[in-house]
Amino acid sequence: MQKAIIGKKVGMTQIFDESGKVIPVTVIEAGPCTVVLKKSAERDGYTAVQMGFSDISEKKITKPRAGHFKKADVAPKRVLKEFKLDNPEEINVGDVIKADVFAEGDRVDVTGISKGKGTAGTVKRYGNHMQRHTHGVGPVHRSAGSMGANSDPSRVFPGKKLPGRMGAEQVTVLNLDVVKVDAEHNILAVRGAIPGPKGGYVFIRNSVKNI
Repeated sequence: MQKAIIGKKVGMTQIFDESGKVIPVTVIEAGPCTVVLKKSAERDGYTAVQMGFSDISEKKITKPRAGHFKKADVAPKRVLKEFKLDNPEEINVGDVIKADVFAEGDRVDVTGISKGKGTAGTVKRYGNHMQRHTHGVGPVHRSAGSMGANSDPSRVFPGKKLPGRMGAEQVTVLNLDVVKVDAEHNILAVRGAIPGPKGGYVFIRNSVKNI
């Protein structure tokens, strides 16, 4: 059965297993999430479930989105995310999904927006080598270097590694172990690191394939 939930990254810490071994974990505030919408193959061409997470005042959302929540008779939510699940018939609009949908030992895929690094050069962005710090090189030790021939092809090919924005893009980390589940406080402890800063929203679903 496929499972999914929306959460918020709290931060990293470490816990100890029964043998006393240290396990680095990321703490995630997972849920509670409310089902806002169900999509069916007859009406929409595919089956999916839309969940909402984190309450927000109706004054802070647009009128179309307020109408969306009013139609579902659900309190306005800050984050909406659609998940394609294989068991949508078991879920109804208004149902609340909590952290205990997962259990210790489950494998999950976590998707988030990575930390933004701003504009970065090729050394930081792609790990390019710097030029030698010798006489005559000049103040261009970290530059991207030659762009190519002038007369032919007289252009820079797409995909060339050049300076630009680094980070702030969607990243998915696969096959992370759920080490601990605290259903009372809606907390998941996942082994390892996940993308995004503290307080960033993440989307968690069980891994389709274990690696």
